[in-house]
Amino acid sequence: MTDIEKLVEQAETALAPRFREIEKMSERHTARILSAFRNNRVSETSFASTNGYGLDDTGRDTLDKIYAEVFGCEAAFVRHSIVSGTHALTIGLFALLRPGDVLLSLTGKPYDTLDEVIGLSGKAGRGSLLDFGVRYREVALKKDGSPDYDGIAAALAEEGDAIRVAFIQRSKGYLDRPTLTVFEIGKLAAFVKERTSRACVVVDNCYGEFTEEKEPVAVGADLMIGSLIKNPGGGMAEAGGYLAGRADAVELVACRATAPGIGAEEGATLGQNRNLYKGLFYAPHSVAQALKTMHLAAYLFSAAGFEVEPSWDTPRSDIIQTVRCKTADNLIAFCRGIQAGSPVDAFVTCEPWDMPGYSSPVIMAAGTFVQGSSLELSADGPIREPYNAYLQGGLTYESGKIGILSALDAVLKKQAENGGGTR
Repeated sequence: MTDIEKLVEQAETALAPRFREIEKMSERHTARILSAFRNNRVSETSFASTNGYGLDDTGRDTLDKIYAEVFGCEAAFVRHSIVSGTHALTIGLFALLRPGDVLLSLTGKPYDTLDEVIGLSGKAGRGSLLDFGVRYREVALKKDGSPDYDGIAAALAEEGDAIRVAFIQRSKGYLDRPTLTVFEIGKLAAFVKERTSRACVVVDNCYGEFTEEKEPVAVGADLMIGSLIKNPGGGMAEAGGYLAGRADAVELVACRATAPGIGAEEGATLGQNRNLYKGLFYAPHSVAQALKTMHLAAYLFSAAGFEVEPSWDTPRSDIIQTVRCKTADNLIAFCRGIQAGSPVDAFVTCEPWDMPGYSSPVIMAAGTFVQGSSLELSADGPIREPYNAYLQGGLTYESGKIGILSALDAVLKKQAENGGGTR
């Protein structure tokens, strides 16, 4: 047995109790999804395709109801035609905000791809929130990555009823901070609502679905938003996104996504319903596989001397694992190792590039069946200090393990080439 094989065996022995907890949670989520399928009388007709206007698409309408039931909220809007998580977030923000309103971020700067949506970067006049007279304000997180409640209270007092959206990003994005738990999101929602009755608490829920017992809309968030090529698509959805929460907020979302007067009543599904239903059915199991893969990655890279967040024995609120690679060379090697261990495009050599929507060159590894799917094993990171690799996903634990070992091998070789990773 090689040293690496011994390390993996050691890791899996140490992780066995955590893996059992993850599997039990997957069972509970699956039971809830099955109940929602039965309650809403899912049948073969639910998978029928529509075209044109998509009027009377019962499969589409039923899926909206199922998402609402599973997430524990009043309504949901689920569409394959939403092109990304950023698109879903844009729909939600423009649906709720009006000229003169304030968008207040409670968790510091949002993910890079929202910069141009908000108007923090990019050309004026291209349709950002700033172009439409929406002001933006953020409260930086404290040094330990936790919300600054004093700062939030001050911002709420200063802006008053001008604040229409209080925005929470659940996952870390490209920040060095812990992912927020659902409990922490519930505390933030309650804190805001004690101080203003107008603000809608909106949560970017990407990467978080089915990692905990409840979702943010079950603990006080008014609207949560995510991508179907992440957790809830279960590896089956080929595209799409969802917005779920209060019925009045979701109605505004539907009118923004289509047109006032049309809302959720139209939208051809073009044969995608079956994959969306099947993906939601698979989602708890697929997320469990990803969680187990991330725990293993944390153990192995920590044992190899790298800083990781969260640690291998910490419960998780999303499917992302941060590995601090120390150097640009190590980060590039890490992503190339993930790519080489992937089922699709394993022969491709990843290179950093100036990707639209990002403020620094970014390297991405994604040998995935669905382009950009981060429920499938993938990794990315901006080429800037501290050279963090953001690893996520793993449709199966077995394939995820192979990809992780490929990345570890690539980084260790690169460190050896560079004299121990000091350059």
